[in-house]
Amino acid sequence: MTKLQAGPAVFLWETGMKVLIDGDGCPVIAETERAAALYGLEVLIFCDTSHLISSRTSRVILVDQGRDAADWAIISAVKKGDLVITQDYGLASLVLARKAYGFHQNGWQYRDENIETLLMERYEAGKARRSARNHLKGPPKRDKKQNELFFQRLCAFFEQIKNK
Repeated sequence: MTKLQAGPAVFLWETGMKVLIDGDGCPVIAETERAAALYGLEVLIFCDTSHLISSRTSRVILVDQGRDAADWAIISAVKKGDLVITQDYGLASLVLARKAYGFHQNGWQYRDENIETLLMERYEAGKARRSARNHLKGPPKRDKKQNELFFQRLCAFFEQIKNK
């Protein structure tokens, strides 16, 4: 891999890595675009037609409405070595199977070592949700500090890839 120096950033575009965002409900699109720009990476945002997403720097890919339509479009597009930003554990498991990287909106990486536990937690939470006896509370409102932490961790991830 040839590294090109341009100011403080070393571009990763020659690796062929692309950043794919599961845009339906993603709170860190701007932070992802900002980090990807620092490293010279192309960003693709996937969303269905029920979401209105526009970007000056990324390519927005609209798919028909439907259960997991954007997820299936991402799986069709992702290649080995790409990065997918998603909060969907099921999509993340398919991304890992394609030998791509998965990153959660809270700034941690999906790995072969953690995906089974995450999928099991999702399954158990779904069972509890469907149970009339249990009502699970959703996550607290997201704040700017969480988005900045995501940005810092994503840049650290890109640095790791750059130094491989």
